[in-house]
Amino acid sequence: MHSRAGQVALPEDLIDVDAVVSAYYDRTPDVDDPAQQVVFGTSGHRGSSLDSAFNEAHIVAITQAIVEYRASQGIDGPLYLGRDTHALSDPAQRTALEVLAAAGVEVRIDARDSYTPTPALSHSILRHNGAGSSEGVRTRGPGLADGIVVTPSHNPPRDGGFKYNPPHGGPAGSEATSAIAARANELLRSGVSSVPRMPYAQALDSPNVHRHDYLLTYVDDLEAVLDLDAIREAGVRIGADPLGGAAVEYWAAIAERHNLDLTVVNPHVDPRWSFMTLDWDGKIRMDCSSPSAMTSLVQKMRGEGGAPPFDIATGNDADADRHGIVTGDGGLMNPNHYLAVAIDYLFRNRPEWAADAGVGKTLVSSALIDRVVGATGRRLVEVPVGFKHFVPGLLQGSLGFGGEESAGASFLRRDGSVWTTDKDGILLSLLAAEILAVTGRSPSQLHEEQVAEFGESWYARVDAPASREEKTKLAALSAEDVTSTELAGQPITASLVEAPGNGAAIGGLKVTTADAWFAARPSGTEDVYKIYAESFVSAEHLEQVQSAAKDVVSAALGE
Repeated sequence: MHSRAGQVALPEDLIDVDAVVSAYYDRTPDVDDPAQQVVFGTSGHRGSSLDSAFNEAHIVAITQAIVEYRASQGIDGPLYLGRDTHALSDPAQRTALEVLAAAGVEVRIDARDSYTPTPALSHSILRHNGAGSSEGVRTRGPGLADGIVVTPSHNPPRDGGFKYNPPHGGPAGSEATSAIAARANELLRSGVSSVPRMPYAQALDSPNVHRHDYLLTYVDDLEAVLDLDAIREAGVRIGADPLGGAAVEYWAAIAERHNLDLTVVNPHVDPRWSFMTLDWDGKIRMDCSSPSAMTSLVQKMRGEGGAPPFDIATGNDADADRHGIVTGDGGLMNPNHYLAVAIDYLFRNRPEWAADAGVGKTLVSSALIDRVVGATGRRLVEVPVGFKHFVPGLLQGSLGFGGEESAGASFLRRDGSVWTTDKDGILLSLLAAEILAVTGRSPSQLHEEQVAEFGESWYARVDAPASREEKTKLAALSAEDVTSTELAGQPITASLVEAPGNGAAIGGLKVTTADAWFAARPSGTEDVYKIYAESFVSAEHLEQVQSAAKDVVSAALGE
């Protein structure tokens, strides 16, 4: 923990915006350096212009690769293009539009020339493709839409990000991202000067570029997915902190359009994020699930004289695909705890959802969710890390809910049809207010009831050093490579390298016992592997599980 974690950033913590933007245009990536190539992780290509990892050449190459990919897939409808509030997002969106317009792609940009949350872009893609209609969503045939959102999510201010969403509206799968990244790197090697581009001012006036009201399309449709009447009638006082991100105008519009007692706690947008409190490692990071990053909002909720100014306070990251929930009685909720409460509430209060609609969770999420889902009688679908694994279920309505331990989730409309197939932090934030309005208890209080019924657990993630070769071997393990029979004093009940929910490769290992589990996954950017672990015994037992996990992994790697 950094010595200034949770304290407001100082001038020396802030980026030089001009230097970051200038580097975007001035630096040319070295295509022989893996750190400067195009790499799509679970949420697109990310990097900093200062590291020559997110520069104009990258965006030209990726955009052209997307143009070619969508043509190869027969996607000929509009491409929805949006951006968040990071300093690199505006120049990257400009570059992308220049390439898309020159290629003759029909593009939909924000009507207000403003910011677009990831869930609003997913929502607009799906609405174009049939969501909310009697026919339902089409993912094949002519006229289908797809999209690009320019965002590095909660990453520090120096970073940029670029993510592609196909016609299903969610994050692109590995088949698409591998093809796009490979083609983009080919273009970087051959030189992006050959890629056709249209001057930005000319692109804006192109007949193929249209204005689209992302905000009203999303905000006006919220009644289809949430019980806003209950929130309004109960008079729930909501404090929403966009954390300087793309949701800032959306929260104000939600308050006005739906007549909610909702205050935008912080309406400021600053690409330096000078108002943020430092995260655990001393960096500025808009992680709304981090107690350090959310210190300001938590302090506001304490109020004067111990009286919280709001019943529910919420935070979102820069592209609003994550949520942080703060209650007057419990402070910032652990993301796993809120997911478990949300799941239990939704499946009790959405009678129009299909009786066989299941619950999706990533395999590194808390086993408390397993116990809650078991009590509801619903089907649990455990998948690898990455929201893309929830897309088919949400699209078809076979999953009522899909959530990640990193505070990202979405769920179906009230009629059981798809809402978004990407994470929706605004939706999950408003759900907390609905839960309080309908049950009369805060999500924190409901969590305590779950603990009384299912037991208390201790959960944490730590990193362990690993070479590139060790990470490669870890990602390719088989279940037979695990020879250990015991974990922290308990017999091992399962060793998994494939997710039980969809049979997809974990890219690592998960080991379970009756009262504990751990999962180990190699980092995509650092020489470490991540150990997620949980114990329903004690905090001390969690430490034993973490220690034993390193031994199990070392043995499996043959060390």
